[in-house]
Amino acid sequence: MTQPPSLFRDPWAKSDAWRKHPVFAKRAMLSSMFPGFGIAVVAFTAFVVAEKVYLSSKPEQDAHHH
Repeated sequence: MTQPPSLFRDPWAKSDAWRKHPVFAKRAMLSSMFPGFGIAVVAFTAFVVAEKVYLSSKPEQDAHHH
């Protein structure tokens, strides 16, 4: 199919072209919304695992403090 005559072309096409750029895709916008979330999840998981290992290796003590 041929291009429509310039009379029917969108005059705002150039100004709206940025909306179709891959930088503004939904995935890119979502990942830039929470930049440190992945690192925080890994750090928190490592902390919880380390705490469980540390507390399970300590002998249990009775907490009868008056």
